[in-house]
Amino acid sequence: MIIKTKKYALDQKTYISLAMRSWVKNNWYWGFVPLGLIFANAILNVTGVYPNWWIYLVIVLLTILYVLFWAVQFTGITQMEQTKSLFQKYVYEIDSRQIMLKLNAREGGILKWDQIRSVTKDKTAYVMVVSNDQAMNGMKVNWLAKIVAKGMKNAQFLYLPYSIFTTENELKFMDTLLKRKGFLAEPEKVKE
Repeated sequence: MIIKTKKYALDQKTYISLAMRSWVKNNWYWGFVPLGLIFANAILNVTGVYPNWWIYLVIVLLTILYVLFWAVQFTGITQMEQTKSLFQKYVYEIDSRQIMLKLNAREGGILKWDQIRSVTKDKTAYVMVVSNDQAMNGMKVNWLAKIVAKGMKNAQFLYLPYSIFTTENELKFMDTLLKRKGFLAEPEKVKE
């Protein structure tokens, strides 16, 4: 069976929101660094070893700047010519071999299942994270570019809302296909 969806284009606001949510989900533990510094500074203030107030301001300001840096990166992706294809209207044809993204009858692209890193099924859509490992292989980049590439590893994805599927059977087949590919967990059977 081949699933053929309605034409759909990812909205830029949705992209930024999902990319930031994914980034926070993968980097939440870094929030303990500023909390630890604030806690250590509070102890130094209370004990009188090194009384200051400006370190609190610097820690909060640097934390906000760090989060804003990533927000600007994800917003910048929506404005770049190279990533214009992320926001074009496609018809998706999905089968067990591949996902075809069609702009029209003659133009489009193919995404093999081994290029999908993970799939998340939420209340309104499937979010398929595309691996950028093939693109990064053999690239000679500096340390800053490596850090940015690592932080943006989940920034390339397909967002397939349930509303673009034409029938309920297509949604069920999509679930079955994703379970077969190992992206969605099978529900556990209850022993009697």
